Amino acid sequence: MSEKRKEPIFDVTLFKRLLHYIKPYKVVFFGIFLAVIIISLASAIRPYVLQQAIDNNIVKREFEGFLPYVFLMIGLLMVEAIFQLLFIFYAAWLGQSVVKDVRVKLFDRMLRFKMKYYDNSSVGVLITRAVTDMERIADIFGEGLFMIFRDVLTMIIVASVMLYMNVKISLIVFLMLPVILYATRLFQKYMKKAFEEVRTEVSNLNSFVQERLTGMKILQLFTREDTEYRKFKAINERHKKGWLKTVWYNSIFFPIAELSSSITIGLVAWYGGLNTALDQSASLGDLTAFIMMIPMLFRPLRQIADKFNTLQMGMVAAKRVFKVLDTNSQIDDSGTLNLVDLKGDIAFKDVRFSYVKDEEVLKGINFEVTSGETVAIVGATGAGKSTIINLLNRFYEIDNGTICVDGVDIKEASLNSLRQQIAVVLQDVFLFADTILNNITLNNIDITQDQVEKAAKEIGVHDFIMSLPNGYNYNVKERGTMLSSGQRQLISFLRAYVTNPSILVLDEATSSVDSYSEQLIQDATDKITQGRTSIVIAHRLATIKKADKILVMDAGHIVEQGTHDSLLQKENGYYKNLYEVQFLSEEVV
Repeated sequence: MSEKRKEPIFDVTLFKRLLHYIKPYKVVFFGIFLAVIIISLASAIRPYVLQQAIDNNIVKREFEGFLPYVFLMIGLLMVEAIFQLLFIFYAAWLGQSVVKDVRVKLFDRMLRFKMKYYDNSSVGVLITRAVTDMERIADIFGEGLFMIFRDVLTMIIVASVMLYMNVKISLIVFLMLPVILYATRLFQKYMKKAFEEVRTEVSNLNSFVQERLTGMKILQLFTREDTEYRKFKAINERHKKGWLKTVWYNSIFFPIAELSSSITIGLVAWYGGLNTALDQSASLGDLTAFIMMIPMLFRPLRQIADKFNTLQMGMVAAKRVFKVLDTNSQIDDSGTLNLVDLKGDIAFKDVRFSYVKDEEVLKGINFEVTSGETVAIVGATGAGKSTIINLLNRFYEIDNGTICVDGVDIKEASLNSLRQQIAVVLQDVFLFADTILNNITLNNIDITQDQVEKAAKEIGVHDFIMSLPNGYNYNVKERGTMLSSGQRQLISFLRAYVTNPSILVLDEATSSVDSYSEQLIQDATDKITQGRTSIVIAHRLATIKKADKILVMDAGHIVEQGTHDSLLQKENGYYKNLYEVQFLSEEVV
């Protein structure tokens, strides 16, 4: 049996990768280290100055030469305070600057992931990576790395001063250090595991809350409040237990460290006091300075363990963030052709596709759309209608076959130029918490408000928008909750229309809209499909009858093609049966 590989307490490779983001700020980085050196020197020299003042002036009761020691102490304190201020500010500034760069890179990465990545990923977890985990990374610099370096340097300088002043008393102090060092190592080991558990539970908690808040209407419709409440309590309990482990380890370690420091002070006071009284091998100044320096030696050691926790938590967060950054889930954008002003010819040639390997959704699809044609796609749920839309926009990569626009394989075109030529109106309309104008233009500076208003008048939705408070500046709130489903659909039609696309794709569902909105949507559909290539996943008989061609899909195959009238002529045809079951009653009405 192979032994399980032990994970290091501190991942040096990961840390080096993180330091790569410091390069733009290396002047500040080295400036912080200089400040740390000055702080450590100033704090370590103070006990020595006090020892000199006691032995040379206070014990001898000589005032002459005492004031220089006083002014030196004041100067050291001022220097320490000033550089402490600079250190704290710029360490935090550096941490936030690095996090800003990493967060921007992470968000840019997430913008370009395949749709398949989001199909298999939790939105709550990704939010945790982009927000909460980033703050933990900032703490690596603000409260971790530099603090540890300062404490280590302070300990080295203090230990050196101790040895210089009195070797025997120093050895007594150093005898207790192995105990603290061993306790610190155990503490770091267990805290790393605890923090990994905490980060996992935080992600689970964020994901659970985000999903439940988004789907609150469903929970209340099916009276699942009590069930979800119990689930949340269970997740929250696991989160609490994870944090309590860290509290437990802290509650064990810090009393041990404090007790060790107190015992050491007692031993120094006993041994140093005897030497001072009996053979004068230690002076009163030595004794005072050592009592002052022991906390300066032990407290940093204790703080190192505490700051190492912060460092570990940040490293765990960095590991999770870099895992997302390292995810290779982008559509291949190696195409070099720049598509401009397409005619709108479309051809699917033996296209095969599967969301899950070996489970084909499209099984050798072949069809052509001529420039300016409107093609309606009908079929049962799961037949593969929406998949055709996704593949045309290259949201997913096909398994086999070719998709061409104007005779060009879409893989040979750049993604931006391809998607700029295609406008899509989805059945599930998504609006951002912003104004109607910004939801239409999506902050595209090339589209002016005058252009939007002109387009709105052309498709008949201007009056509806102007009837709202503030008109085009009306804020629709999150997901467009201030608008009805029909109104949101109209906004999405206008959003597509103002881009003046060469190819238009519509998933035009109106099952949940009122008759007034449905008529506006029908008029808008007629207007925006006029004179341009359009692919419509049709849910209404009126749209289907107006289509130049109908593709009838079943289980990933195109089983029939033709016009409405020609398809109705086929005895026991799939479309004829679908028409009689789904559309005939609509025609009668």
